[in-house]
Amino acid sequence: MKTVAVIDIGKTNAKVALVDLDRFEEIAVRKTANTVLTDGLYPHFDIERLWDFITRSLGELNAERPIDVISVTTHGATAALLDAAGDLAMPVLDYEHTGPDDFAADYNRIRPPFAETGAARLPMGLNIGAQIYWQQQTFPEAFSNVASILTYAQYWSYRLTGVLSCELTSLGCHTDLWNPYAAAFSSLVHGEGWRKLFAPVRRAGDVLGGLTPASAAACGLPAGLPVCCGIHDSNASLLPHLLSRPEPFSVVSTGTWVVLLAPGARKVELDETRDKLINVNALGNPVPSARFMGGRAFSMLMPEGNVPLPPEVEQAVVEAQHMLLPSMPEGSGPYPHHKAHWTRNQADLSVEERLAVVSFHLALMTATCLDLIGAAGDIVVEGPFAANAAYLRMLGAATGRRVVIGSQSATGTSLGAACLVEGARAMVHTSEFKGDVPESYRVYAALWKALAEKAA
Repeated sequence: MKTVAVIDIGKTNAKVALVDLDRFEEIAVRKTANTVLTDGLYPHFDIERLWDFITRSLGELNAERPIDVISVTTHGATAALLDAAGDLAMPVLDYEHTGPDDFAADYNRIRPPFAETGAARLPMGLNIGAQIYWQQQTFPEAFSNVASILTYAQYWSYRLTGVLSCELTSLGCHTDLWNPYAAAFSSLVHGEGWRKLFAPVRRAGDVLGGLTPASAAACGLPAGLPVCCGIHDSNASLLPHLLSRPEPFSVVSTGTWVVLLAPGARKVELDETRDKLINVNALGNPVPSARFMGGRAFSMLMPEGNVPLPPEVEQAVVEAQHMLLPSMPEGSGPYPHHKAHWTRNQADLSVEERLAVVSFHLALMTATCLDLIGAAGDIVVEGPFAANAAYLRMLGAATGRRVVIGSQSATGTSLGAACLVEGARAMVHTSEFKGDVPESYRVYAALWKALAEKAA
């Protein structure tokens, strides 16, 4: 097998990419926005629009180069609830909907402790357990029709193959549903009587089956084309490094969320109140992790996007110690209850100066997370932030560690998902960040940290 089609659904955008396994790189891509509908029971992902995009893209890409196998990766915090016929019994909830917060007190009484699951208690629908509990309590009639629960990547694998499954990395990402130490469903699942609803648990690289005749016809592909089970996106970013790099190291996967995973981390006590958690990697092992909504923050703070940032402007911001203190958006990350504060009115900053301040802020949030999970060794930055020199420079200053630039594509997830294919050889195309890190950057980082810790 030489050509993998990867269905890669992020919170903000979705894409289908062709990955050449010999070169281990993307060779063609189709992209679309991931939209949320507000009709029906609650805000939900536009599943049929995504399905149309996926099938059309697979057909177009296959015409460019024949596809040998399909793999899937998606964002976490999402489940698909199916009825006995295999159709959606309820819409696929947008995890940013605040509905689950209405039952927070009741849910907190039944959810497992952090020591059991390694899952931090998060707002909205960011714990899948909270989603399911809210759906059951709020819409009992609709929920009574639920016959199967699938993790999100495996829903798309099911649409292609007709095979129901859940998967370890998707169950092990702050869901409250999984005990990573026992490699089994949590006490919540058993206590609420949900165990019978969950589809069989498979490993990410398992071949579920081939394309059904119906899905093959929709895609314009041969029936029986093999489809891998699929993987949670942050773990997809981690996998090529896990297979090719000695521990300890950390991977910073940047997209809507900045997710940090630290294989071989030093032993520290994780603080669940600061969005620290345990993920389960594709090999089934627990990994200390952290997260904050860095990509969302960047889009809110820099609607202009990336602009050229002259070195002298970046240096002037450091010398003047213009800062953005945590946190935006609120509710997650290492400072979930802090309100963002600019040390200088942002209206007085040029676009270039604001970009420097925002880049430094995101780098220092990253450094804080790495410290809190005991990360050690090289820091590999994947995704859009890998192209931001100001971010990389401040990250190096704040951590004193080597910063390595990885994939600058959406999050490096497509390459990781391609690693699931049997016989695939993981290759990492990385380079060390060579930019100068003046002492003034270290002074800036130390002051930001002191001010952030003091902020109310």
